[in-house]
Amino acid sequence: MNLLVTGAAGAIGSHYVRTLLASDLPAPRLPARARAAHGARLIRVSTGSVFTPCPKDHPTAPRTACGRSELAGEQAVREEWPGAGAIVRTAWLHGVHGANFVRTMIGLEARLPTVDVVDDQRGQPTWSADVAERAADLGSRLGDGTHGVFHATDSGEATWYDLAREVFRRAGADPDRVRPTTTAAFPRPAPRPAHSAPAHARRQEIGLPAPRDWRAALHEALPGIRKESPLRETP
Repeated sequence: MNLLVTGAAGAIGSHYVRTLLASDLPAPRLPARARAAHGARLIRVSTGSVFTPCPKDHPTAPRTACGRSELAGEQAVREEWPGAGAIVRTAWLHGVHGANFVRTMIGLEARLPTVDVVDDQRGQPTWSADVAERAADLGSRLGDGTHGVFHATDSGEATWYDLAREVFRRAGADPDRVRPTTTAAFPRPAPRPAHSAPAHARRQEIGLPAPRDWRAALHEALPGIRKESPLRETP
């Protein structure tokens, strides 16, 4: 079986997911004839930006240009790949490569006495390696009634504040150096959903294992992230 994996920019910033991508292909709109001729299947990696907010499986309602673009990509999969395509939504990614929250906290812990972190947004911190593994597992099952929307986040919930404290703790630093603050204190041109914690029932319905807790994934990911992250600024 030929498996194509494509994704929105916000979902593919890490090395582990990027290794799966055929992002130079206009995959969601590939002609149906080509799909039929090669027996291809498609996975579209999307993000929680399609929600506003996202209490579990809330209907999509993006507020940002990025979210609207991602939702358009999802719709293209539904229209052009009926029965042969899947949408994999993820969020709150961290990994060895690329800018991400965990790498930022590692750097700030080394440079600042205290760090103020948002405590009124909730989500599911997710290791990019886990997303790649889940996409590969799903790809082998596409077709024969397996298609549509699946969620690829680690389980459990946290705020950014919770995640920062866990990074500090596992780095051997005092987690009380992380102080809670509000979203209003850090205004962004593209607002994040206040709650981005999708459910995973569909994965289990097709026999795939439940995702592991985000803390367990962070524990495994941190040594590699710390090794590749500049812990201290050069004097």
